[in-house]
Amino acid sequence: MSFYKTLGILGGLGPIATMDLCRLIVNRTEANCDQDHINMIIFNHASIPDRTNFILGKSKDNPLIFMQEDAIKLEELGADFIVIPCNTAHYFYDEIKKCVDIPIVHMIDETVKFVKNKNINSIGILATTGTVKTNLYQDFCLKYGIDFQTLDHKYQDDLMYLIYDCIKAGKKANMDIFNEIILSLKEKNCDAVIMGCTELSVLKNMEKLNDFYIDPMEIVADLCIKACGKLIKE
Repeated sequence: MSFYKTLGILGGLGPIATMDLCRLIVNRTEANCDQDHINMIIFNHASIPDRTNFILGKSKDNPLIFMQEDAIKLEELGADFIVIPCNTAHYFYDEIKKCVDIPIVHMIDETVKFVKNKNINSIGILATTGTVKTNLYQDFCLKYGIDFQTLDHKYQDDLMYLIYDCIKAGKKANMDIFNEIILSLKEKNCDAVIMGCTELSVLKNMEKLNDFYIDPMEIVADLCIKACGKLIKE
């Protein structure tokens, strides 16, 4: 029996973000050969209904049953633990977790703990409207005693445009709009921002953004590497 654990990725939420997590894990692993990398079982289940539209009541297509089925399949295939590369999907975290006996990484909890350890005074939250409306990040910030700021209505609409009409559509994001959004948070005295949507994690990589932009995908990538018994590249 192998000492090393196998990661299950419950993905397709969206597909680009799933592939980006895989890229992050491979690129951040200390490896001199194929065998030094971690084993992964990847479900890129792109047809799962949109999480934000369901949460906001814009769709009756519930994504939960599909995510539960995928989690069960990942466990049956031999995954030792699961990661879900979608912030908004963590609205369903507790219900998904009930279906399996293996751990599921909580991306939002891990991200806010990371922020806490960085001694950041005030964090800006960039996320889908579904994530914001359900207070996913806000609740964990309150749990860990971290001051936070969300976007005004106009800038939240602008962010959704960048996520859905640009990044999810495979187009280049309008960085002028993005920079205006960031300026609005800096004016609220934010010391950093959480890229709380996996499409924004893709944007961070594409635009080579600095450490002001805290990426949950990078955080869980490192966590997965360590959990599988491998080393993170220095």
